[in-house]
Amino acid sequence: MNNKPAFSELFFSKTKDFLDVFLKRQEQRSPETVKAYRISLTSFYLYATVEKGLKVMQFCFTDCTYEFVLSYSQYLQETKKLANSSVNQRLAALKAYLRYVSDGNIELLQVYMGVQKVPLLKLAKLQRPILKKDVLKSLLDKPSDTLKGNRDRVLLIFLFDAALRASELLGITLGDLSLDISSPTIMIHGKGRVERSISLNERTAEHLREYIRHYHHTDSSPDMPLFYTMIHGRINHMSARNLERIVKKYADMIREDHPDLPDSVFPHMLRRARASGLYRDGVPLEMISTILGHSSSETTKIYAIPSVEQMREALEKGQVEVQNQEKLWKGRENDIRRLFGLN
Repeated sequence: MNNKPAFSELFFSKTKDFLDVFLKRQEQRSPETVKAYRISLTSFYLYATVEKGLKVMQFCFTDCTYEFVLSYSQYLQETKKLANSSVNQRLAALKAYLRYVSDGNIELLQVYMGVQKVPLLKLAKLQRPILKKDVLKSLLDKPSDTLKGNRDRVLLIFLFDAALRASELLGITLGDLSLDISSPTIMIHGKGRVERSISLNERTAEHLREYIRHYHHTDSSPDMPLFYTMIHGRINHMSARNLERIVKKYADMIREDHPDLPDSVFPHMLRRARASGLYRDGVPLEMISTILGHSSSETTKIYAIPSVEQMREALEKGQVEVQNQEKLWKGRENDIRRLFGLN
């Protein structure tokens, strides 16, 4: 009697389709996202085959039970010592894969529902550092008045002013720019190939015009990257690594004057600073969401961090003037301590 399962029953029989067809072509996820899913599913593969000693050609969807995935989560935490956020990423990828296969085979819906119940781990809500206005000014002013320094200054100003993702900035071509009109704009190719048009202020537009005069020919192709590197005589889009080096370079140069600067300064912090600044200046969250290219304003809420001044103003609005505060609280020392959470 042959107990060998059919290929379609094997747990990893659909991973290639999921990664290379569904995510990459149908969902049009970014290469970084597809890579993250691939790493996560590879992690589960190694757990099943190496840690648990199961044969890949016998490990079926029905073997992926709630208990099995729960033990996988514990393994990631206790043996691999992964952070809670990393464990959640591994579990989320596994659940997304099972949702994909169950959409194509309703018989696997029970498997997906069982794994879906495996809890994600709690994450500490950490407030990410935001570059202050004086730090931003120092950073944008730091590049020298050389040809390369001016390029770096334009890059930093543009990255901040348009609140761009690093990938969006590096993907811009000359054809995406409309600078010689009354209201200069730029076409941004965002996540999932969703395009949006952003209006540029005249100062940034003039910086870009001057940069283009020095770094591009008048007959340059519209497909030519706005920011580029020359390798072996060939023009290429500037790499994300190179952009990170530029931002880090100038952050390190101003660190002595700004000792509270975070240890790691990277391109996305300029986008975060711009978005938070817009919120603090009273720009509606929905408008900020559109500028950033978010599909939902819920995503934008991570940047909605009020300033100390805003919080003070909000608290002052709720205050009631009370005369003779000392008399009001006299003899109520215990109540005062409790008010402040003391014993």
